[in-house]
Amino acid sequence: MCGWASRYPARGHPEPGGAPRRRQTLRFEGWIAGLGTTSGTRVVLGHWQRSPFGPFSDVMLERPDGERLLLAPTRETAQFIAGTYVFDTVRVVPVRIGVADGVWTVAAGPLRLRFVTGRRRPLGVLLRAVPAALARRPAWSALTDGPARLLLPGVRTRGSAGAGRREWYGARDLRAVRALAASLDDTDLGALAPVDPPVRFGFGSVPSRPSLTRVITTVRLGAG
Repeated sequence: MCGWASRYPARGHPEPGGAPRRRQTLRFEGWIAGLGTTSGTRVVLGHWQRSPFGPFSDVMLERPDGERLLLAPTRETAQFIAGTYVFDTVRVVPVRIGVADGVWTVAAGPLRLRFVTGRRRPLGVLLRAVPAALARRPAWSALTDGPARLLLPGVRTRGSAGAGRREWYGARDLRAVRALAASLDDTDLGALAPVDPPVRFGFGSVPSRPSLTRVITTVRLGAG
């Protein structure tokens, strides 16, 4: 399973003549790190402590030339993520995360990443007051979409995804990232930098300032 790679159809469709299915809602709870580097490669790490697939982590990368790469730990998670977002290349590789004293260490196939979180941002203080039950509600994400667009350009808290899916993000914390060391295929990616230009995996990007966000993500599958 490790090392599997393909040009994966990013936005799949139901088979012709297939029976319609009842819409299903899936929920993921964990952390998203959005990181830029001086080499131009941008990295989005998802660390999911609760999900329909159990705990897992994945990494999305966009290279300076625009290639979008997904690193996922299993075929099942790779297929789901690639059916929700857009990638040029998908690889199934072990994704290992270590967290200690604000330092995150990531090993994911060709990627080696280490970043250090800083203080909670003022917006993070406000987000910590949001109850989990409220953050899980799509209506709350719809309400916060407008303020998110104003405060964090490029960020969206709701939108349409692949295969007729809908997606909502309910943020519950926000911390700055203040340092990074990373390499891809044994090539140094440089120092920490803004996530610029925005990543193009889905309907929105992560904040341009490197950050770590605690989030509840809700995905509603299409009927077909």
